[in-house]
Parts: sequence; structure tokens; C-alpha cells
Amino acid sequence: MEAKGRLGWRKETGYGCRALVETAMGRYKAIIGPRLRVRGLPGQCTEADVGVAVPNRMLRSGRPNSVRCARSAP
Repeated sequence: MEAKGRLGWRKETGYGCRALVETAMGRYKAIIGPRLRVRGLPGQCTEADVGVAVPNRMLRSGRPNSVRCARSAP
């Protein structure tokens, strides 16, 4: 940790990934709910498809479009 610093250690070990997954699941359950509401199989399939599409769209809209640029010397 001393060589790479705290942020380098976090990136190398994947620290914080679990928290991101927990946050995503919490969003999913808040929007969709913990169970299917429709009784028929075709409706359940549609509800499941929507349930998958909503978090994917949320993640896509919140992800920044970033481009690496070369650092200039001060």
C-alpha cells in the first residue's frame, strides 16, 4: 500500500466493488420490487425483461463518457 497509495491499493484489490453491487440491487428492488406481480407466464416474461432493462438503462445514463489525455508537464 505504501508504494501505490490508498487509491492504487483500492483499484488493485477491487475494494468497493461489493458496495457498488449492493447499491445497484437496492435500486432494482426499489424500482421493480422483490417479486413478480403478473400471474400469467407471458406477462411474467415481459415484467422480467423490463426489470432487467431499467437498471441497465440507469447504469448507461450515469456512466460518464471519458477520454484519457496525455498529461502536460507543469
